[in-house]
Amino acid sequence: MTQKKKIKLPKLIGHRGVKNLCPENTLESINKAFDLGLSYIEVDVKVSKDEIPILLHDDTLDRTTNGNGLVVNFNYEDLIKLDAGGFFYNKKTDIFIPKLVDVLKLCKIRNGNINIELKPNMGFEKINVRKIIELTKEIEDVEIFYSTFDIKSFIEISNFFMNSNRSFLLDSFDEYSLVDFISISENYNANICGLNIETISKEIIEKIKEKNLLVTVFSENNISLIDAKECFNIGVDSIFIDDPSELVDNYI
Repeated sequence: MTQKKKIKLPKLIGHRGVKNLCPENTLESINKAFDLGLSYIEVDVKVSKDEIPILLHDDTLDRTTNGNGLVVNFNYEDLIKLDAGGFFYNKKTDIFIPKLVDVLKLCKIRNGNINIELKPNMGFEKINVRKIIELTKEIEDVEIFYSTFDIKSFIEISNFFMNSNRSFLLDSFDEYSLVDFISISENYNANICGLNIETISKEIIEKIKEKNLLVTVFSENNISLIDAKECFNIGVDSIFIDDPSELVDNYI
């Protein structure tokens, strides 16, 4: 397994491509991110019924396609027929749900790197992780790090691909305390972590940095230039950005 735990993240990572500018988790959105000068994109990945890793954020197809129901109830040959851009443009499009393998090929062509967020449907955590690892473990020309909010998926990839760059994500400190969060990262030898922008402070970032963890920050809304500056001032390494237009001149 070739991915090494030596990584330097850019200031900006395109969130689901650039989800405020193009339909999220599509080839169009990823290409747009690279067109704007981003070197790294984040995508959400889960398996179809026939165990093909595909890009989709939700458990169901309803929000971002003209389909409905759980993703794992459909083979990819059916999923690719769905319109994955109509929800964004409010009209019929030819935009489709891509396979992870095609996104990896695109990253190679565009000289870009990728954060794969593990988004399994309930009960499919292990197969999701293992199918993604099968596709990515030998890749050398695209830098990859894996992230997840799901503790089962985090433990699985930590045990199954110990040499990978990994990040445990936390939306709030309700389920895990800061001490627990850091301990989980340490115990499974992660080198990155991710927090909601609403939870961070200078003191929290300093405590995390004492453990030599890179810190990424995400938000439900696009992160403004002012908020980005504050994040970087207190030690955040990277932010996930929905629309980088306001920030590219400063941070690329």
